[in-house]
Amino acid sequence: MEESAIDTAETDRLVQQAQAGDRRAFEQLLARYRPYLRQVISLRLDPRLRPRIDASDVVQETELEAFRRLADYLSRRPMPFRVWLRKTACERLAKLREHHVGAARRSLDREVRLPDRSSFLLAQQLYAGGSSPSKQLSRREIARCMNEALAQLPEADREILLMRNFEDLSYDEIGAAVEIEPAAARKRYGRALIRLQNLLIESGLLEAQP
Repeated sequence: MEESAIDTAETDRLVQQAQAGDRRAFEQLLARYRPYLRQVISLRLDPRLRPRIDASDVVQETELEAFRRLADYLSRRPMPFRVWLRKTACERLAKLREHHVGAARRSLDREVRLPDRSSFLLAQQLYAGGSSPSKQLSRREIARCMNEALAQLPEADREILLMRNFEDLSYDEIGAAVEIEPAAARKRYGRALIRLQNLLIESGLLEAQP
């Protein structure tokens, strides 16, 4: 669900108070977006790294980095606060992958492991768009097909699908995150969804339309 006008106004109020030096306001901002940060990180944390890296630890590291960079952000305000926090979290994850994986990082970057429920919900959205399942599949089978299809997509397509379907970012926020206009973000998302749908048809998860 996209942020409501009330949520946005409250965020702006807290950002302004933080800019005036109110440490408590910044702590409230972090608390407000902590569940979102955890979601962003959990979606991208490779399962093979989870024995060594806990999502909660990455959230804390992201918050510390955000505190260090707060003055710079407040002086420029280059993007919405939530998008800036997301960018900080993704940068932190990239550094952790580089440290723990090294040369194997490129292959790990293509690994996608969505929760079974998330994969099922995305499949339902595709069904609602006109496609239908070719056979009865378990949620685990749907998750496998979805993860394999996502891994075949270009990174830009995977990211915009994650941002829109699992992070609930608006097209304005997506545009700010990838530095394009909201209308272009909408078009890019539509193209990515079509590519995913075609891959799922090839895998047998969806039936092609006559």
